[in-house]
Amino acid sequence: MPETLPPANLAARQATLLASARSLQRAAAAGTASQPLRGLNLGLLCEDSAADPTQGAGLLRRAALALGAQVALVRPSQWQTGTPEDLQPTLRLLGRFYEALACEGLPAALVQQIRSEAGVPVCQDLASGAHPGHTLADQLEGQSSEADKRCYLLQALLLDALR
Repeated sequence: MPETLPPANLAARQATLLASARSLQRAAAAGTASQPLRGLNLGLLCEDSAADPTQGAGLLRRAALALGAQVALVRPSQWQTGTPEDLQPTLRLLGRFYEALACEGLPAALVQQIRSEAGVPVCQDLASGAHPGHTLADQLEGQSSEADKRCYLLQALLLDALR
């Protein structure tokens, strides 16, 4: 969710994301959740092990899996060497392996280079507490845990970003 939208547009966008998260929450509670990302190969680029499904990259992985995506953890430190020009073939290859990339905790300059080279949708820091949409999870009602509410919001953000 871009932070540079005019306030009126930002409010409308937040309302849309919140409505989507509520719909996902209701569907899960009713046992009718769908998997709109079924078959999508998502590369999760982060240094985090994504082991904890209640926070950070682990929560993002959980959200994407629940929507039907196949998620592969890719650690940038294993291929991020040399100059930006040296990365071009690797980033193009990532775009061939995955239909979308989610970057968590990577430098903005690297994410921008990934966007320009990979040729697929790229999401940045969706699971970060600093993301502008993070506070919307607090507006979800019901008996869901805080982690579940954040998961529904992440699902709404993923669907919005990948459409």
